[in-house]
Amino acid sequence: MDQQPWEWPDEEWQRRVGQVRAGRSLKPATWPGGARSAVALSFDSDHDTNELRDGGISIGRLSWGQYGTRVGIPRILDILRREQIPASFFVPAVAAKLYPDEQRRVIAEGHEIGLHGWIHELNSVLPEAIERDLHLRAADALEAITGTRPVGMRTPSWDFSPATLKIQRELGLIYDSSLMADDDPYELVENGEPTGIVELPVEWIRDDAPYLNMNRFQALRPYTPPPAVLDIFIREFDRAHADGGLFLLTMHPHVITYRSRIFILEDLIRHIKEKAAGSGGGVWFATHEQIARHVAQGLEASL
Repeated sequence: MDQQPWEWPDEEWQRRVGQVRAGRSLKPATWPGGARSAVALSFDSDHDTNELRDGGISIGRLSWGQYGTRVGIPRILDILRREQIPASFFVPAVAAKLYPDEQRRVIAEGHEIGLHGWIHELNSVLPEAIERDLHLRAADALEAITGTRPVGMRTPSWDFSPATLKIQRELGLIYDSSLMADDDPYELVENGEPTGIVELPVEWIRDDAPYLNMNRFQALRPYTPPPAVLDIFIREFDRAHADGGLFLLTMHPHVITYRSRIFILEDLIRHIKEKAAGSGGGVWFATHEQIARHVAQGLEASL
């Protein structure tokens, strides 16, 4: 279409907006065990793929990715084991193939691994056939390494193309965690058709990278001190808990786990547990898969 956006007929902007929309809310009346709220901690194990995706050859940036697997993942898993909390890890297939033992350890310790692209590619710049091939290959690769086929996806950089949802349906996924239309879970609708796929919404506010990332060749600089990041995350949780909803947090092993930052995760968990113990309403720590399966009961009940 050669027209400028302000020249579009109503049918064109309606078509674009209607491709993927938020459908019915799936916020449950209750969480398992009578918990007042649910907490979904997630880690995007991008590792070296941030550099590889762009065809980069920077040994320095590759080493930054290696920090994520060498130092970050062990620190995260140690905390989760000590606190007895399950979490979800979203892993590009290339990162999984580079570090297969890491993925096996994640699964062995009771956590979930979800799809996160092939090489952290951007879906919106790919032809549909290539995007489909990469997602299928990624699912096969993660299953071959871990013995478990992923049931959910977080698109790399939360980049969602017009074809992504259709491909997710072909893969038989039960949830996505890439979109931002609500605080709490909802059903995805494609071109006006309910899909049965659960959306567990993300937000840049609940992501460590926008506050703490660094690229010395660009304008990207850490601009928020770690205690302020912790304060933001705590406020997001407190309101989710008061609302009886979902608190979903996205973190990165190569961002959150440095010695001056790892306290964010530790203190946040401590705060959540203290809040749950003192508020008269517990908290359900769960993987994304567990949360998606729980809220999907609302879809089944409505059939």
